[in-house]
Amino acid sequence: MNPSRLFILRPVATSLLMLALFLAGLIALRVLPISALPQVDYPTIQVVTLYPGASPDVVTATITAPLERQFGQMPGLVQMSSQNSGGASVITLQFSLDLDLDIAEQQVQAAINAGNNLLPSDLPSPPIYSKVNPADAPIMTLAVMSAAMPMPRVRDMAETRVAQKISQISGVGLVGISGGQRPAVRVQVNPRALAALGLDQDDIRTVINNANARQAKGNFDGPQRASTIDANDQLKSANDYRQLILAYKNGAPVRLAQVATVIDGAEDARLAAWADTTPAIVLNIQRQPGANVIETVDRIKAQLPELQASLPGAVEIRMLTDRTVTIRASIEDVGIELAFSIALVVLVIFLFLRNLPATLIPGVAVPLSLVGTFGVMYLAGFSVNNLTLMAMTIATGFVVDDAIVMIENVSRYIEAGESPLQAALKGARQIGFIIISLTISLIAVLIPLLFMGDVVGRLFREFAITLAVAILLSAVVSLTLTPMMCSRLLRHVPEARQGRFYRSSGRFFECLIAAYDRALRWVLRHQTATLLVAVATLLLTALLYLWIPKGFFPVQDTGLIQGISEAPQSISFQAMAERQRQLAELMLQDPDVASVSSFIGTDGANAALNNGRMLINLQPVQDLSLDNRVTRTQYQYTLQASDPEVLGEWMPRLTGQLQALPQLADVISDYQDQGLQTYIEIDREAASRLNVTAAGIDNVLYSAFGQRLVSTIFTQSNQYRVVLEVKPEYQRGPESLSELYVPAGGGKVVPLTSVARIVERNGLLVINRLAQFPAGTISFNLAPGISLGEAVAAIDAARAQIGVPASIRVGFQGAALAFRASLGNELWLILAAVVTMYIVLGVLYESTIHPVTILSTLPSAGVGALIALMLAGSALDVIGIIGIVLLIGIVKKNAIMMIDFALEAEREEGKSPQEAIHQACLLRLRPILMTTLAALLGALPLMLGTGMGSELRHPLGITMVGGLIFSQVLTLFTTPVIYLAFDRAKRWLTGAAPAGAAAP
Repeated sequence: MNPSRLFILRPVATSLLMLALFLAGLIALRVLPISALPQVDYPTIQVVTLYPGASPDVVTATITAPLERQFGQMPGLVQMSSQNSGGASVITLQFSLDLDLDIAEQQVQAAINAGNNLLPSDLPSPPIYSKVNPADAPIMTLAVMSAAMPMPRVRDMAETRVAQKISQISGVGLVGISGGQRPAVRVQVNPRALAALGLDQDDIRTVINNANARQAKGNFDGPQRASTIDANDQLKSANDYRQLILAYKNGAPVRLAQVATVIDGAEDARLAAWADTTPAIVLNIQRQPGANVIETVDRIKAQLPELQASLPGAVEIRMLTDRTVTIRASIEDVGIELAFSIALVVLVIFLFLRNLPATLIPGVAVPLSLVGTFGVMYLAGFSVNNLTLMAMTIATGFVVDDAIVMIENVSRYIEAGESPLQAALKGARQIGFIIISLTISLIAVLIPLLFMGDVVGRLFREFAITLAVAILLSAVVSLTLTPMMCSRLLRHVPEARQGRFYRSSGRFFECLIAAYDRALRWVLRHQTATLLVAVATLLLTALLYLWIPKGFFPVQDTGLIQGISEAPQSISFQAMAERQRQLAELMLQDPDVASVSSFIGTDGANAALNNGRMLINLQPVQDLSLDNRVTRTQYQYTLQASDPEVLGEWMPRLTGQLQALPQLADVISDYQDQGLQTYIEIDREAASRLNVTAAGIDNVLYSAFGQRLVSTIFTQSNQYRVVLEVKPEYQRGPESLSELYVPAGGGKVVPLTSVARIVERNGLLVINRLAQFPAGTISFNLAPGISLGEAVAAIDAARAQIGVPASIRVGFQGAALAFRASLGNELWLILAAVVTMYIVLGVLYESTIHPVTILSTLPSAGVGALIALMLAGSALDVIGIIGIVLLIGIVKKNAIMMIDFALEAEREEGKSPQEAIHQACLLRLRPILMTTLAALLGALPLMLGTGMGSELRHPLGITMVGGLIFSQVLTLFTTPVIYLAFDRAKRWLTGAAPAGAAAP
């Protein structure tokens, strides 16, 4: 049967069909989205609850714990972690990859509603959730600033005119506003003056609440006219509040201005942000999990001119970072590498075929197969990203193989004197089964990639399917268009018309084949030694696999650095602001730094007052995030215990042990228990005698030092708060507590110190929890030259050495956790590829022996790949494993071409196995060299590339090039010897006489 016959005889129909495939791919390429990597993020939702003035203990007990109990009942929840700091609870919920983000959102909303009745009654606002992964770097950072306007007004415009509009753009998950400065009326009380009048903070809070109201008042509906009722019940400015009457003393009114300073200020005075070193409101824009980064950023950029026009001329919007700059550059670099690969592959074909028309055929077949793949990518919902383009680049070496095999076989018949049409028909019939078997077996190698678990499997699914589609289309093109073009373009070149290059290269190939013939004859005379070499290669592969350092995923240079600054745990806000500004100045002195955005203060993004956040944008020079929180370094190791005291004992011990390990660098813990805490120890007997309650003491303290939000001013565009506190001079230290008075019985006030003792001690700045239990995280980087596998082993050994008790649960998080999971799957992935290949080849050849012969070529590829990685100083990571799996598909092609021709020679010509395999090796040497060189040169740009994102592609190129070079040299000699060894074993077992092998 000849599947190509119809297409050879109908050239017009074949050409039009291929043109349709090409046009469909071009149209799809124009509309395919562009992204850094396939969209495979975990569905992640962050829930933020702000409770100004509350300590970490209060936040944990009254907000986080009730909410976590509700969230813990949600199906599909994979991990729940929380950070509880002074005034803020941040809960991060990570769901299963199989759960739709919108369904997860509904579950979160229902859980919040169920837990609302357990939250504090004076909570300023309910919990707010966002569909965003807090570990993701912002896709864009904007600064809104003005040299003429106060920051509260700038913040108001940034929130109402800019942030709200950007939040409505499709793909935006969260617009984080850093720098505080939301407008508010601040009431700063003088506690001495207040106490002298026999009043307390609660009196002021009650008066403000009653004086500032905005409620429905009804309407009139008479016989002829209707009207609504309104009143001046809303106080809108600081001047309005100054005139409030608190009480009457000796017949005279006591106004608020007599005991407090009332100003228009910021809602939270302990928040600040800078663009470089200029005070600004910083907007950190994060995408929804699964949203396309480039499309989202393009929509934001299109909106920016309109947003700038809506602001006064004195207010400027400045773009500080744009993550898509490096993504676009990376995609462009991969495209250039793809073009280089195609050019190198076509050059190889020309050097071997020495014929421009023959070179034109694969020059058409390769782009046609690749462009046609874009059409299938569009139907599958894929994007043009680093991995799919990397698959295309690798595919150039794969897709040309089928065309090479077809052209070389047809050319051989033309050179033997056949007409082009008959040569095409005869060559296509002979080679058709080989192309089909090559294609099916190569696609079979990719099947295990489709079943890789978790996020890594999802990540490489697009890669595997794209590569499989390109290979399948190349087989279709090679069985249709290629033989048809051979019948029309290939001609026998008489010796008289052969040029100098043609004759010289012909003599070179003849000499090469003759040299190979001599070497092969020698090897066939020393088969035992050759078999020992093959066995030694297998053993060396296993040893190298155990020896080579293991990694997870290459670290990419994205031109963006997220930084966390950390100061002493007892630092004040003013001192932290000065240090953060100085740090930004130091960063900007580096000429490679384009801009720096930074902010401090406790909010939903920043955990504690002694921490600051920085986003450093480098001049254009990891798009993959498996974490769900921002940490100080790259990898995380978590300790979890039911008893906080046990956790507090072992966190510093294990941190110190890990800091001494030479395999780790920058080891730091997020366990901060040295923050200063002023503890009010109430004398309950004295308080009872004076009718002073604990609730009354809490209320006075909160109103004095908690920036308490006591009332709300409603406007048509926004809502603003009234903040109650003591004057700034009374907020500087515990000594101010002696000036504070608390309500007692009979409408009197008594000094706080008369019913309480003031103690200063250390306390936790942040309380972290994982799965509802106290937890601490140790973050670390790798020391130079150390792989992640070596670091993980060292940490496990250190933990065992100091004897961490069983009551403490330990484990890696984020990338390190995914590495441990992938480490257990790597070997199984390779074995699955080998077993799949064996099954497919066994079905194709109806034999249990020939697949083993073909698969015997694989160890040589593994040795070459592992040695190449070690020489390059690279660890064996996920990308390297993918390269080895692809090598399995390439290397076995050589054996298939040899064995298929040997079987045909035994069956059709009655040759002995040794004569048949010897002839097959010589006949197939040229196509084997062509296909191997094509695949090698196709991978060479990946190995040598230096552009954006090249770190991701290097391991694949290194494994492919190293494996192909080593296996090419070895398998040309070991395959025929193994073929003969298995043939002898088969005849010995069956008692058959030497004869041709069974037909495929």
